Amino acid sequence: MGLMDLLLGKQTDLSEDIKDGAKVIDVRTPSEFQGGHVKNSINIPLNTIEANEEKIKNMNCKIIFCCASGNRSGQATAIMSQKGLDCINGGSWLSVNSYE
Repeated sequence: MGLMDLLLGKQTDLSEDIKDGAKVIDVRTPSEFQGGHVKNSINIPLNTIEANEEKIKNMNCKIIFCCASGNRSGQATAIMSQKGLDCINGGSWLSVNSYE
């Protein structure tokens, strides 16, 4: 997966990751999250990702970040990948939701 894929969420199939226990983290604002989200996902807004690094790492599983379009989730993926987290930019929450 190249840098643009990482940033834009060009993951073709998340079903195996989800089946294997990956956790979905939605990085949109709380009000966006309340308007609709992936079942069982948790909301950690992008501007708090680094402050929640330990909480996220303590989940001990692959993380799928999502947002509205893939931009913010791409940023979260880039930040957390640099910190050694096994994570994927799932892109839009609607796309990720199709795998649930």
